Amino acid sequence: MPYSVRGVLSALLLGALSAAAPHAVLADTTLKVGDQQLQTRGVLEASGQLKDVPYKIEWFNFPAAQPLGEALNAGAIDVGGLGDAPLIFAYAAGAGIRAVAATRSTPTDLAIVVPDGSPIKTAADLKGKRIATTRGSIGHYLAIATLEHAGIKLTDVSLRYMQPADAKAALASGNVDAWATWDPYVALAEQRDHDRSIANGVNLSSGLSFEAATESSIKAKHAEIADFLKRVAAGQRWALSHPDEVAAMQSKVTGLPPEVLKTVYQRAQLHPVAIDDGLVAEQQKTADLYHRADVIKTRLDVTQSFDRQFPLAP
Repeated sequence: MPYSVRGVLSALLLGALSAAAPHAVLADTTLKVGDQQLQTRGVLEASGQLKDVPYKIEWFNFPAAQPLGEALNAGAIDVGGLGDAPLIFAYAAGAGIRAVAATRSTPTDLAIVVPDGSPIKTAADLKGKRIATTRGSIGHYLAIATLEHAGIKLTDVSLRYMQPADAKAALASGNVDAWATWDPYVALAEQRDHDRSIANGVNLSSGLSFEAATESSIKAKHAEIADFLKRVAAGQRWALSHPDEVAAMQSKVTGLPPEVLKTVYQRAQLHPVAIDDGLVAEQQKTADLYHRADVIKTRLDVTQSFDRQFPLAP
């Protein structure tokens, strides 16, 4: 069935659900949702968007986007949130997934951090240094973009690929000199470990992130995904003016300090945006950077990594 026709039918179905017996229609359906550090779940719970959901949600929590993308690729989850760079890596690997919704944040929530006593003061000081990051993550992208902007070749540094918990330990022990990562890890490093940010994503990163879904789930659970995306967008808009409430709920869910989480939400200013031609062009620039750096061997056309049949809810 063509996407345009399927989209109309889905809209009609959602209209019917709001009018009559939604639980009878979708009660037996389970939407498997991937999350990172329970951030999406925390926002939805705090904003009340998990009330009266006419289907079941099964949550899967991941420490970073790479394993979440792998779970999407394997069909273990239906939909999940990941950044612009991880989406490109998954798409380059042949994953049958599509971005179905987009958000933008202020990229101060993406940074390269060093210990407070480190001699590294600016990006120029990274030459010859060991930089920890998670392969395929937005931290990986920031490392590449920062080095390129500073005129430092990738061969002039040593990138050490590891998951956030291992990267944090490696930085603390001195096994690496810097760590390219994202919030809440940046905020935790700054507030709990007194690390310093020597570079961030401003003017280097689009600040884009996405909800991505598998092609099979888009077909089989279109109505559920459409409803879930509306709830996510509503929760994100609510969170912009309620950072204290979101931080308190998120702290209960994750165990992270509320003051750290408040910093995360206040500086990110995360908000939903429409998937349009301009956004796709920004994603193409991100993919092209990976190609220039020879991280992705073949230049990608990212157009097909988007599915625009889920319009942004007003």
